[in-house]
Amino acid sequence: MENHSSDSRDPAAFLSSIIGAPVTVKLNSGVVYKGELQSVDGYMNIALEKCAEYVNGQLRRNYGDAFVRGNNVLYISA
Repeated sequence: MENHSSDSRDPAAFLSSIIGAPVTVKLNSGVVYKGELQSVDGYMNIALEKCAEYVNGQLRRNYGDAFVRGNNVLYISA
């Protein structure tokens, strides 16, 4: 039996370790947000600071802070 609390691939531990780091968040729609990860919860709701929104690889707008609802998230990359 594996001990999941020490599993280096544990998503909760990974997400906790990258708080404050620059991340890329891709949504199911294909829109990408790049910013500094401030918080994430068990539903994958994400708070970003210094956030920029990209559509088809092109910068669309900059946000100071952004909140992304978790059910829209395809992936988070550090």
